[in-house]
Amino acid sequence: MPKGYIIGHITVNDADAYREYVEKDTPILLGLGGTFIVRGGQAEVAEGAAESRHVVIEFPTFEAAKAAYNDPDYQKVADIRRRTATSTIILVEGV
Repeated sequence: MPKGYIIGHITVNDADAYREYVEKDTPILLGLGGTFIVRGGQAEVAEGAAESRHVVIEFPTFEAAKAAYNDPDYQKVADIRRRTATSTIILVEGV
């Protein structure tokens, strides 16, 4: 069965407040079976435009990735991200 991924492209607008999101989302997503593959780090846009921060979280299945994103506890914490950053969040099934 293909793995699932949550991919986030994020530009942080309030670093101090965003730190709370990272502190709270990490244990939730790890507890739901996620593994952080990419979290920040150096990035270079080769084509087009992008946000400044990139995150890839791997899950055992696409359904697990969707369930993690839609988890009520995660969604409460995601409100912090929505207030403190500009983001695009994509759910992807691996091949």
